[in-house]
Amino acid sequence: MAVPLAFFGVFFAYPVTAIVGRGLKTDAGWQLGRIGEVLAEPGIAGVLWFTVWQALASTVLTLLVALPAAYVFARLDFPGKQVLRAVVTIPFVLPTVVVGTAFLALVGRGGLTEELWGVRLDTTVWAILLAHVFFNYAVVVRTVGGLWAQLDPRQEEAARVLGAGRLAAWRQVTLPALAPAVAAAAVMVFLFTFTSFGVVQILGGPAYATLEVEVYRQTAQLLDLSTAAVLTLVQFAAVAGILAVHAWTVRRRERALRLVDPALTAHRPRGAGQRLLLGGVLLTVALLIVLPLGVLVERSFDTPGGHGTGYYEALAQAGSGGGTFLVPPLEAVGNSLEYALAATGIALLVGGLAAAALTRRAGPFVRGFDALLMLPLGVSAVTVGFGFLITLDEPPLDLRTSWILVPLAQALVGVPFVVRTMLPVLRAVDERLREAAAVLGASPLRAWREVDLPLVRRALLVAAGFAFAVSLGEFGATVFIARADRPTLPVAVARLLGRAGDLNYGQAMALSTVLMLVCAAALLVLERLRPDKTSGEF
Repeated sequence: MAVPLAFFGVFFAYPVTAIVGRGLKTDAGWQLGRIGEVLAEPGIAGVLWFTVWQALASTVLTLLVALPAAYVFARLDFPGKQVLRAVVTIPFVLPTVVVGTAFLALVGRGGLTEELWGVRLDTTVWAILLAHVFFNYAVVVRTVGGLWAQLDPRQEEAARVLGAGRLAAWRQVTLPALAPAVAAAAVMVFLFTFTSFGVVQILGGPAYATLEVEVYRQTAQLLDLSTAAVLTLVQFAAVAGILAVHAWTVRRRERALRLVDPALTAHRPRGAGQRLLLGGVLLTVALLIVLPLGVLVERSFDTPGGHGTGYYEALAQAGSGGGTFLVPPLEAVGNSLEYALAATGIALLVGGLAAAALTRRAGPFVRGFDALLMLPLGVSAVTVGFGFLITLDEPPLDLRTSWILVPLAQALVGVPFVVRTMLPVLRAVDERLREAAAVLGASPLRAWREVDLPLVRRALLVAAGFAFAVSLGEFGATVFIARADRPTLPVAVARLLGRAGDLNYGQAMALSTVLMLVCAAALLVLERLRPDKTSGEF
């Protein structure tokens, strides 16, 4: 546990504590009264209210839209199922900047909805809600569907034999078993939408702001560190509560269920009802997921002179962003790949050690350690990025001019995915195998190399893939610390969207398409590497 604790202490707790202290502490001492003053401001109260209610609305909409798909993936067997599973997961590994860009191409200026019906939805809450459903669809499908596939259908069939109707049998038998998984998925969706940044920043316009967006505005634009510090504390408290609920639902799910092989529960669609449900899910996937991505790709080729590769060619030219970049925007592709590979290595080292520690130990301290590993998913990445700038600027940690600063920030987001992917597989390793190796004279390191590693090798590759994908798309912290001559893809997309002109807009679409293809390729590799249909907690 020493290395993960040291890593999170230096690169997470220290920057966050420093930025909060910089905002609330003066020569006269701590200004705790500032908390009440900030929360009493009408504008801040509006931000808090919008953050909570849009997260609740996004969560409810996501559950309503995705639960039928969870059933389809769990119980029905049909051609192309694995490809479709990868397609619905693509949005989750996409950077939120690309998600926002895809919906901007669909419902924004010159978008499909404006061309067909003269309606623009950007700068409205509906665009934000739809983008959140798009992004979190896979969370519900894979979390609930993965469990649903392992429930023994004979229990529901027995209820039917005893006289219960189809709906009553589902409500009294299946739903109670699924409830913890549905609750866990709902908590995860609420967490991701509560801390939404890129989607709201691009689609919400000046009228809408979540806590994360407001922290960025107060820090980067208004330089009001005291207000930003208060909002960071509020978000930290809310996220800690959400993670506590999530941990409770996960523990309840692990204790309460007896599972069967998923291969025994899926069958071909039977009857008109199941065929209709399958068709409805396919139509939903086409409209909600495939259409925005398709429009994004189409807009990247839609130049003023007709469809062509003009925007892609402009990416290779220095100065094509109207002074936005010191280098050709296309160099952001190579920068992002280099950063993501380095971040993946760091995340595997830290996350692998953390997962091993969680496997060998138990108790309140270890549960607290587990929660600490999840905090970077919910704490303001903007705060972390700005904290890096004001803390890692003196020896022996003077890293502000070092390229490693960006991978360190990205690794903070990748570590939770490594832990959540490897932990279930490590826990499944029979402890007696390790004990037998020790009895035969193997050192702990050799026992790990000879026993654990062969069993978790594929899970390790899956964890590496997830860490690579999320590192590639990290934006909240990177936007502060990426150098102007070495921008990452998400930062480059955001900068292009922030400048007027068709060329900048088209280049943003082209760069987003490149980033989407890289993430999709990584995801398809993950689908082939998955150790089995039940490994990992996502």
